[in-house]
Amino acid sequence: MSLLEVSGLNSYYGDSHILFDVSLRVEKNEVVALLGRNGAGKSTTLKSLMGVVKPRAGSVKLEGMEIAGKKAHDIARVGMQLVHEDRRIFGSLNVEENIILAGLTADNKWPLERIYDMFPRLKERRASRGTDLSGGEQQMLAIARALVRDPKIVLLDEPFEGLAPVIVQDLVRICRSLAQAGQTIVLVEQNLAATLALASRVYIINNGHIAHEGPAAELKTQPDLLQRYLGV
Repeated sequence: MSLLEVSGLNSYYGDSHILFDVSLRVEKNEVVALLGRNGAGKSTTLKSLMGVVKPRAGSVKLEGMEIAGKKAHDIARVGMQLVHEDRRIFGSLNVEENIILAGLTADNKWPLERIYDMFPRLKERRASRGTDLSGGEQQMLAIARALVRDPKIVLLDEPFEGLAPVIVQDLVRICRSLAQAGQTIVLVEQNLAATLALASRVYIINNGHIAHEGPAAELKTQPDLLQRYLGV
C-alpha cells in the first residue's frame, strides 16, 4: 500500500472541469514532482488532495484512509499539510508565534529547536513580524509551519517562485535534507532544475490529464517530452 493513493480524481471550479480522472501514488519517504505548464491543473491537484477544492469524483487515500471530500482541517489532523503558493503566514505575528500557533492542534509537534536547527535564519528572525520578513524568509516560515505538525506528507506549491537564485539553492538544500530524513514530499514547481534536483519521480499534467509518469532522471534524456509538455 502506498502512503498516498489517488484515483479517478475530478475537480471543478464552478462549471469548469479542471481535473480529469487524475490518478497518482506517492510512496513513504519519496519526493514526487508534479510538472506542467501554467494552468495545467498542478495547484488544483494539490488543493483537491488537501480538501481546499472538493473533488466531485475520485478517491484519495492516505495510509489506506479515504480522505476525499473531507474538510481541510480534518485532512491536516490525519497527517497532510499544504504549503500554499501565497504562503499564508500571519503577518502581524512574529516568527515564533507563527510556528507555535501552527502546532497548537498537532498530536505530535516538533520542538522549536528542531525547527530552528533546520532553519537557522528563522531562529535569527524569531522576534520579527511576518510582514518584516523577506520573500525567502516567509517561504521558510511557511514550510516550518507545516513541519511543526510532524506531517506524514507535505505538499509544496511553487515554493521557489519569485525568489533569488541563492535563496532557491538554500531552500533546495533544506528540502533535500528533509527528504534524506524521510519526509515525504509532493512538489509543484516551475523551476525544472530545482525540481529534478529533489524529486525521484515525476508526473506531468497537461490540460487536467496525467500525460506522463516516470523517474525524474529520465526526463533529462527526453527533450522532446520536455518541449511537448513544458515548453523547455
